[in-house]
Amino acid sequence: MLKGFKNFLMRGDVIVVAVGLIVALAFSTLIKSFTDSVINPIIARAQGGHSVGLGWQLGQAGNRATFLDIGSFISALIYFLTFMAVVYFLIVVPYKHYSARHGVAAFQEPSPVKTCPACLSEDLPAAAVKCRHCGTDGQQPTPTGAPRP
Repeated sequence: MLKGFKNFLMRGDVIVVAVGLIVALAFSTLIKSFTDSVINPIIARAQGGHSVGLGWQLGQAGNRATFLDIGSFISALIYFLTFMAVVYFLIVVPYKHYSARHGVAAFQEPSPVKTCPACLSEDLPAAAVKCRHCGTDGQQPTPTGAPRP
């Protein structure tokens, strides 16, 4: 049982995913620090004056619990976009090249599909001649009683 578990853990895909997660967590911390230390002060300064941030006070003045902080939302959006760009360019793109060298297509566009005219299945490959679900050919259905060509 332990040998099977060891073989599972030592598979190439599991190692790649584990390394990717570790790198993603490290970049997450770095980007979070950047948005908190650099982006948030810039966004808060855009409000002007002595405000606690970019947004509106909905209740008692100076109460953070009733402050609608749009600046934090913008900062979180910048954080998310930056983090996803880092993950894409530093993990996904190299992994696509690594997989292509080993003959595996990773993160490829889905192939075009068509709909079966008989059973209306929408998952048939565009080049399919027969439906995998009902077995009819890919031609349009003929009216009842009409001879098939």
